[in-house]
Amino acid sequence: MQISDFHYQLPDELIAQYPLAERDASRMLIVDRTAQSWRDSRFAGLPDNLTEKDVLVLNNTRVFPARLRGRRKRSGGAIELLLLRAVEGNTWEALTRPARRLQIGSEIEFEGADLRAEIVGARSQGIRLVKFSSPESIDSVIDRIGEPPLPPYIKRPEVGATEDKSRYQTIYANQRGSIAAPTAGLHFTPQVMKSIQNRGIGTAELTLHVGYGTFEPVRAQNIFEHRVAAEWFSISEAAATMINRTRNNGGRVVAVGTTTARALESAASQPHQIKAQSGLAGLTIFPGYKFQVVDALLTNFHLPQSSLLVLVCAFAGREFMLRTYRHAVAQRYRFYSYGDCMLIM
Repeated sequence: MQISDFHYQLPDELIAQYPLAERDASRMLIVDRTAQSWRDSRFAGLPDNLTEKDVLVLNNTRVFPARLRGRRKRSGGAIELLLLRAVEGNTWEALTRPARRLQIGSEIEFEGADLRAEIVGARSQGIRLVKFSSPESIDSVIDRIGEPPLPPYIKRPEVGATEDKSRYQTIYANQRGSIAAPTAGLHFTPQVMKSIQNRGIGTAELTLHVGYGTFEPVRAQNIFEHRVAAEWFSISEAAATMINRTRNNGGRVVAVGTTTARALESAASQPHQIKAQSGLAGLTIFPGYKFQVVDALLTNFHLPQSSLLVLVCAFAGREFMLRTYRHAVAQRYRFYSYGDCMLIM
């Protein structure tokens, strides 16, 4: 199966550049896998599509401001770093731009902070090892001068504006560590959460820190040769117990986002059960994979030829999902991080 089999045409104007004024005003396409059908709806009506036997599983990871802008110490040339993960101490892997000018030994300075950085190693695809030094905590400096790591398809002048610091974050985020938001969760509001609670619908939280692997381009033509990089996740005993009880009682496990789905399936210990654990989610999901835990999936619309679209096609069927995407394009849904969503049942 080729990555080109997961392509669809999307007009640029359908790529959402701004969040809506109200999070829960997003449209939601409700997709029925069994009937091979869909209907147009609104996210605010999500509780109407769930029952008290179901459990909604949320990824509570919190995005940190991983984009840093600095200048080369000698030339003064502008440098941009996207921090990917801490390697050891104050050394990070970072996606750099322009990468070709940052050789080992290059030094970077940052305006507005007593922070220095040196390139101490190189990886492939523009990734460098960057060692930071500061009299302050590095995390504190990053939180103060960093910008929200919005995706490159958001191309407005004020990318990283103050509004993005709150809107590119779920309302229930509390575990710092992601470089990208679990975007299916961006639609939730306190009002929707209250409605879910009032209806007796269960909720459980897990943590999966979204890393570069989630949105790294699929460079292999044969999709089975691609591997999504491992990401750290944690599922508590309480969450595992609730999820397992839901399955045992005939309820549905509704994953909010592909990151949540990946964590749940990585934690499957036996058919339809999970085990509480912390570790690395190294699972890559292709068509043909048999889902053990996830019964329904709330997800935004994903990039063509991406590992996330491949995962969704594994859950709902490639041909059916591509037809569904064509409907969403025809109906002018908003796409990607700040866009609308679908509930696949």
